[in-house]
Amino acid sequence: MIQIVKADNRHFSDFGWLKTYWLFSFSNYYDPQNIQFGALRVFNDDIVDPGSGFPTHPHEEMEIITIVLDGEMTHKDSMGNETVIKAGDVQRMSAGTGLTHSEYNLAEIPVHFYQIWIYPDEAGLAPSYDQKRFDTQEWHNKLFPVASGQKIPGAVTFHSNATIYRCKLDKGKDVIHKFTDGRRIFLYLTEGCILANDKMLVSKDQARIDIENQLIVNAQEDSDFILIDVPSCKGWGYSTEILKGDK
Repeated sequence: MIQIVKADNRHFSDFGWLKTYWLFSFSNYYDPQNIQFGALRVFNDDIVDPGSGFPTHPHEEMEIITIVLDGEMTHKDSMGNETVIKAGDVQRMSAGTGLTHSEYNLAEIPVHFYQIWIYPDEAGLAPSYDQKRFDTQEWHNKLFPVASGQKIPGAVTFHSNATIYRCKLDKGKDVIHKFTDGRRIFLYLTEGCILANDKMLVSKDQARIDIENQLIVNAQEDSDFILIDVPSCKGWGYSTEILKGDK
């Protein structure tokens, strides 16, 4: 089964300095039918204005992955990390038993990024951090793993049996992703037009995929998307309780 969620059905919030689409229940947006997808808990599509950002705040028991598409964000945390995350970068924080951090756009242009939360496979891990820079050509016309808990060489590591892929497809090209029972696939189309097993998606649409043994993505025009392969079973932390609070 492939469920297509159209772009217009995303939850939009405009805070002035932050314009964001929440694809799952988050903060003051609560939909009991849209809390998570397997181990995937949060997918936010954010744009932050220059000179703005998220002040220091806490997290715990979550794998938090940030993918910057345009611009840059300055990060500081209680583990002593102080970094700049730029377009093409992927950052991971394992909140574990608890950490605090801040994220500010200190540049002169807006920063556009995705923030993804995935439940860890076990509780009580020590907080940790990872960040890597990738060449955008690495996901040209192929699925490229940028972050994973499945021991994939070169990917940013995290502590969940899941993998996040990026892909930029030229018109007419396709990629195939095979997976087994007990897995779910989430796909978010950054731009373009694709067929996902003959289901059409246009820019900012998402697909939530179950009970398929393979996914064929064909680009009807030049397209860019994120694909997340997550476990569907409910292990530790895969509750249906809403998590309140900001980033």
